[in-house]
Amino acid sequence: MIDLSHVRAAAQRLEGQVLDTPCVESRTLSQITGAQVFLKFENLQFTASFKERGACNKLVQLSDAEKARGVIAMSAGNHAQGVAYHAQRLGMKATIVMPRFTPGVKVERTRSFGPEVVLHGDTLDEARSHALELAARDDLTFVHPYDDEAIVAGQGTVGIEMLRAVPELDTIVVAVGGGGLIAGIAVAVKALKPGIEVIGVQTLRFPNMFNAVKHESFPQGGSTIAEGIAVGTPGKITQEIIEKLVDDLVLVDEGDIEQSIVMLLEIEKTLVEGAGAAGLAAMLKYPERFRGKRVGLVLGGGNIDPLLLAAILERGMVRAGRLARVRVSARDVPGSLARITAIVSEAGANIDEVHHQRAFTVLAAQNVEIELVIQTRGRDHIRAVLDALHEGGFQAEEQ
Repeated sequence: MIDLSHVRAAAQRLEGQVLDTPCVESRTLSQITGAQVFLKFENLQFTASFKERGACNKLVQLSDAEKARGVIAMSAGNHAQGVAYHAQRLGMKATIVMPRFTPGVKVERTRSFGPEVVLHGDTLDEARSHALELAARDDLTFVHPYDDEAIVAGQGTVGIEMLRAVPELDTIVVAVGGGGLIAGIAVAVKALKPGIEVIGVQTLRFPNMFNAVKHESFPQGGSTIAEGIAVGTPGKITQEIIEKLVDDLVLVDEGDIEQSIVMLLEIEKTLVEGAGAAGLAAMLKYPERFRGKRVGLVLGGGNIDPLLLAAILERGMVRAGRLARVRVSARDVPGSLARITAIVSEAGANIDEVHHQRAFTVLAAQNVEIELVIQTRGRDHIRAVLDALHEGGFQAEEQ
């Protein structure tokens, strides 16, 4: 098992090659959660992910012969970019195998660093099997995304930096996929500050490490917005470290992660992907667990598909009551729609969409259902708009 000396050696190798990212307090999130929250902005790395650390630490230790032959990696995106970028920097040939579900933004970003990109399989396990076949065929060094001591040690440098910036941290919360990041952080911080608590977070749809460590059997699902931690098989090296050093693992759902992405964008003006928001999601879902503590959250990555982000933001507006769908029943006569829109306007709401429903309704034939999508200031404003419509003589309800 690796120890603090391995992580410190990795930190020396990485000096000047990766960013020592800020770890600063979020006063607003602290007020919301009841804890003192410190954010570690790993989404500010050049490839927008902590994965650079492990990839660089692994590559710089390869022999000259291994560097000459080249490397291969499998990844849903962030590890791929880390390996591709540092291989390019170090003058090495790289091949990256990515599952077919990988967001386009991650595929194109990876390609921009010059590796050969192979899209294969519908899961990380299928991509890994294909990468191992190519590694054997072409005599390439396989760079595992998490189950490798050099990778774990590189990721552990995050923990050293967090305690250097905020020595008084009580708890560090880390997203868990294969376990490389949390294993490395746990090795580092438990040696530096034995009393610190390390908590891992997995999505309910991919609870592989949770099941393995807690001997549970939660089913593994299909897709998740946290594709960066959608790992089907936990690492052997990482599981051993997690069982020994990590205090607990918790599960969060898709809605928890969506809410956290929106909050980080609105409050901190920082963009994170699903996996990067998992730590905050855990704090929001289990507030009593963290209240009153000094908590460090690792914002692990910021590579999110723009279309997915747009959908998450819109759904976030719906949850916050800032975007609402209202159904109004009216006589199907000239001027009805004009009266309805005038009332909505006078109530201070903005209309996004209007849809007339004549056929698919149980109303009398001379009536029409008008569906409005409106922008509001929140739940109270929605009620005010409905009240105004009622006062105007219309039947109206939120859908």
